[in-house]
Amino acid sequence: MKRRFNITGSCNPQRHYMVRLEDRLKKITEDYVDEGCYFVINKGRQYGKTTTLEALESYLKEDYIVLSLDFQLMGTKDFADEATFARSFRKDILMALEDMDDRVVTLPQTASESAEYGLKELFIDLSSMCKNSPRPIVLMIDEADSAGNNQVFIDFLAQLRGYYLKRNKKPIFHSVILAGVYNIKNLKLKLSPESEHQYNSPWNIAAHFDIDMSFSAGQIASMLETYEADYHTRMDISNVAEEIYQYTSGYPVLVSSICKRIDEKIVGSSGFENPNQAWSKEGVAKAVAEMLRESTPLFESMVKQLDQYEELYTMIEDILYQGRKIPFSPDEKSVSIGIMFGFLTEKNGQVAISNRIFEMYLLNLFMTKEAINSEVFAKGGSDKPQFIKDNRLDMDLVLQKFVEYFDEIYNKKDAAFIEKYGRKFFLLYLKPIINGTGNYYIEAQTRDERRTDVIVDYLGEQFIVELKIWHGKEYNERGERQLTEYLEYYHKDKGYLLSFNFNQQKEIGVKEIQVCGRTIIEAVV
Repeated sequence: MKRRFNITGSCNPQRHYMVRLEDRLKKITEDYVDEGCYFVINKGRQYGKTTTLEALESYLKEDYIVLSLDFQLMGTKDFADEATFARSFRKDILMALEDMDDRVVTLPQTASESAEYGLKELFIDLSSMCKNSPRPIVLMIDEADSAGNNQVFIDFLAQLRGYYLKRNKKPIFHSVILAGVYNIKNLKLKLSPESEHQYNSPWNIAAHFDIDMSFSAGQIASMLETYEADYHTRMDISNVAEEIYQYTSGYPVLVSSICKRIDEKIVGSSGFENPNQAWSKEGVAKAVAEMLRESTPLFESMVKQLDQYEELYTMIEDILYQGRKIPFSPDEKSVSIGIMFGFLTEKNGQVAISNRIFEMYLLNLFMTKEAINSEVFAKGGSDKPQFIKDNRLDMDLVLQKFVEYFDEIYNKKDAAFIEKYGRKFFLLYLKPIINGTGNYYIEAQTRDERRTDVIVDYLGEQFIVELKIWHGKEYNERGERQLTEYLEYYHKDKGYLLSFNFNQQKEIGVKEIQVCGRTIIEAVV
């Protein structure tokens, strides 16, 4: 069977190209399961949770009896009340036992259909099953948070907690693994208002799960090696893997999406007629550009959460547009929600967007909303024809025209207004110029309140544009030197510097200067 890159459902190594999970499975087993921990694998959408659970189930079978359930397979009516849930859960346990090759464990034959059968009776049966099992039993529940808006599930967790605390006297599961997007401690976000007061941290026994489930550049390379063995593309595996990692930070479904698109769409397309051309830095960039033009379940989920949590929307917007530095605190509500859904992460003690693709998508989203009523966006669109010559972008002219336009429209705005919105205006002006052909992203490593570097990619040609708030001549000269260092990193001889200057004596315009052997087109507004 021909293997594919998979972006829907769990992955199977016989049918899909995938990262090797042996090291991860070994660490989860040794650090958590063997220690008898109850824990939660809490990650954003399409982060490989189900794939990891299925692989872990096989990995544990020699030493444990593994009961694997999926709460997605339980309907709303199964959570109607305690008795209904208890009977439904019991049936799922029975089905899991029937699926086992070695049926050495049974549930007691009790009157489970009785109206009196509830969580108490269910756990008496489960305790008896665990007591009589020849091997420790591990319980896995995938999509556990799909039941999170039901009080009966909170009561179920409370029962698990109670038995966990008394397991030296009352046998129960050796280890329990819950997987889902919502962290159990955040289930109160899903509870109805009338039920929220009943939430009392029933899962405070859980061990902190800190195993990194993202892919490293090395792991991506190992997956590409398997592909290369099948197709002999002669790609530079190390460089392609590193480029994919730079865009994704190892977010599993984004990694697979790039690879799948290159394999199935880009190979053989114009400019990428042979596989070696497609499996390249340019091929990765094209795959990303095409991904950003499509609506996917992951992006749809992101929009839904941003619409629901206004504070999260505002915080991400401030990070992207203004380079706002927000101290990282996992207990702050907006930060906690952003991390839970996979949008945010911690970097050097600050809140950061999780990966470059998310940054690009969010920036496009915000720009589109702004563009609807934006004069500067419309101006960029009307100016576009003069900037494209022989399929090349004339960035020198873009800066020149932006300076003229900005001075005409915004020169009387106060400093606070320009400092907050100046960089947004330039990005809005630039977007329709490169839209559909090029892309740009904000370089996270250099973004702050004073400086933002924008990387523009137009038909394979890159432009480095630094957007800077003027803070004096000495600071400006230091910024020029920093830009040359950045140009050296990107192997570029020419860069662009756009300064928003609030000095009344400023000299507005565009000039070309030489710094450290490199050309800088410096624009001041």
